[in-house]
Amino acid sequence: MNLATIEIKAFVPARDLPRSLAFYTALGFAVPWSSEDLAYVHHGNSSFLLQAFEAAGFADNFMMHLQVEDVGAWHRHVVASGVVERFGVRLGDPEDRPWRMRDFTLTDPGGVLWRIAQNID
Repeated sequence: MNLATIEIKAFVPARDLPRSLAFYTALGFAVPWSSEDLAYVHHGNSSFLLQAFEAAGFADNFMMHLQVEDVGAWHRHVVASGVVERFGVRLGDPEDRPWRMRDFTLTDPGGVLWRIAQNID
């Protein structure tokens, strides 16, 4: 019996799929495939499915976690990308967390909260 897994992807909600796709591409994510209601989005080895889906309160209570090697570089990249001003999203400052990670938060145009983090010793 072979129980090997390949990957796991979340279906991330998007109130306005074209706007959310523009946000993620502005951050450097690739979109190799999309349709009217679904898109495959990735950066390096990390990926998710962005779906045109809206349910009251769902996106506002949805969280994604992206682990990176250098959280400071990612924070500078997000600032330089101009997505905060262009899309009116919220960006937090990097902070050390009690769970031994340094992270910052970023909210996408649909309300999904991202925690972008690196491990700390």
